[in-house]
Amino acid sequence: MNKRLLIVLLLLSPLMLAAQTSLIRGTVLDTTKALIPGATVEMENLATGQKQTTLSDDRGSFSFTNVSLGKVRVTVTLTGFQKWTQVVQVGMQPVELSATLQISSAATTVEVTASAPSTVSQSSASVGQVVISTRSGTGGGEQNRARVRGPRPMNTESYDYIADNPFIAVKQQPRSTFAVDVDTASYANMRRFLNEGMLPPKDAVRIEEMVNYFKYAYPPPDGPAPVAIHTEVAPAFWNPTHRLVRISIRARDIDISARKSANLVFLIDVSGSMMEEAKLPLVQRSLHLMVDPLREDDKVTMVVYAGNTGLVLPPTSGSEKAAIHNAIDRLKAGGSTNGGAGIELAYRMATENFIRGGINRVILATDGDFNVGVTSPGDLVRLIQQKAESGVSLTVLGFGFGNYKDSTLEKLADKGHGNYAYIDSIHEAKRVLVEQMSGTLMTVAKDVKLQIEFNPVEVQAFRLIGYENRLLRDEEFDDDRKQGGDMGAGHNVTAFFEIVPKDVAFDGHVSTPLKYQKENKPNTTHKGELLTVSLRYKLPEGSNSRLIAAPVPDSKVSFEAASPDFQFAAAVAAFGMVLRDSPHKGSATVGMIIDVASRHTGQDPSRSEFVDLGRKAVLLLN
Repeated sequence: MNKRLLIVLLLLSPLMLAAQTSLIRGTVLDTTKALIPGATVEMENLATGQKQTTLSDDRGSFSFTNVSLGKVRVTVTLTGFQKWTQVVQVGMQPVELSATLQISSAATTVEVTASAPSTVSQSSASVGQVVISTRSGTGGGEQNRARVRGPRPMNTESYDYIADNPFIAVKQQPRSTFAVDVDTASYANMRRFLNEGMLPPKDAVRIEEMVNYFKYAYPPPDGPAPVAIHTEVAPAFWNPTHRLVRISIRARDIDISARKSANLVFLIDVSGSMMEEAKLPLVQRSLHLMVDPLREDDKVTMVVYAGNTGLVLPPTSGSEKAAIHNAIDRLKAGGSTNGGAGIELAYRMATENFIRGGINRVILATDGDFNVGVTSPGDLVRLIQQKAESGVSLTVLGFGFGNYKDSTLEKLADKGHGNYAYIDSIHEAKRVLVEQMSGTLMTVAKDVKLQIEFNPVEVQAFRLIGYENRLLRDEEFDDDRKQGGDMGAGHNVTAFFEIVPKDVAFDGHVSTPLKYQKENKPNTTHKGELLTVSLRYKLPEGSNSRLIAAPVPDSKVSFEAASPDFQFAAAVAAFGMVLRDSPHKGSATVGMIIDVASRHTGQDPSRSEFVDLGRKAVLLLN
């Protein structure tokens, strides 16, 4: 062999050896698509005997690096679940795995106690009866026992129709007024659909809830007001001739140790429609997370409802954690769904144990399928609206799929002075009920409303992106009888307006000129200001609103020069428009959205997850 060639091969051999390894990565889930942390994952190369072991992280993810090429066996084990094994061929490209764990047969028994009826009513998804009990076992697993009657429900999910806000000519309507919204249910529900390989229904996509799912680095208030206004302006990347205005509201932080005593009433749907693993068992796992942070001066009551309503835990001190855990474990599902009776009892318990100056809240966990008693969404909303006058707030937690009634639950939270979240996994339960619950419980400003006045000298037309079901009449801004949204400690609210500058062609619809009123001559003394943001809020114990306002000039910066938070939030808003197939999505594509968002994920795993969801959407949209 040529000596020079031999030297070259000797020098390259370490690099060649290093190149003969690859990467295995994956996710551990249960059958409901809930991410499972703490599972043991072992990789064994069947040719070399090489082994590596790791644990799935808090997002259910795992990875192995420097894996030799060839056949590899991956095994996932967790107490209470069946072992999962798969043999894969490892080549130069990374291997992607999804390990779905089945509940162990030793821990689960299913007894069919009645035959299924021959027909299923379209109007009711709660066919048959189920009894489920879940108890935490040793080693972190779960033991489940279910008695099932009848078939699983058909898909009867419902969502309210949403018509995208149109562009409005400023010379005809210079103001936009709406209530703030801190709900996040739409994002988690959208994620559930994409993770199941389906596009979400268009009306399941509420853009403001998607944008407000994420954390942003807005400075807290530095004055006496409990909330602060922040704004930023840059081009809309889906239509660069338009300007995008971000209006952000940041609530004051409060030390969790300084929070007031809490009077919490858990209102749990235990009807037959809650039989599935993604429903009552996940509700139980979620509620267990809330118990440890409770204090001695907190009170917890638990009300359940199915065909009948019952008090399963009388008002109990937060120090009696074992009693609360046991009450959660004893929950059983079966029968029809008389939600109205449950709401009546829950609010009665909350008002009888009302803590003046404290935290008083009903926490409703359900799939929203009310089919006995008060069943009309309108009547349920009126019932909640009446109960909200007691000073007791409402948190709505949605669970499950197939018969999920998003349209009802969103309205209940809106009229109940509360918030609405969808729980699709134990990880989401931890985010909502542990990481964010302190802010949810500690309201710092209530009935928060925004009114934006646009300057006709600078702005030709505007469009509010999202918030379609939060719009108010202009005169309701100053009306303290009109309800706004509540903001808890540390909460962020973001809203985007897409505006058409004065010198840009606008082909939107403009009404014919008025006969009896002439257009006023614009005031040119505020040239350079695009708009003014006015915000009204009430203190938690107050009844009179207070006003703060801020003018917004055009920064003239490019989209690339805008803050990372601005760019990421804009990408989320555009993703919502694409999923809704909005007529105003312009040139936005999921590829563009991924490109923008991936540059600004930082260390936030939820932002990285958003990019992954975008990649899943690409496959479904093409």
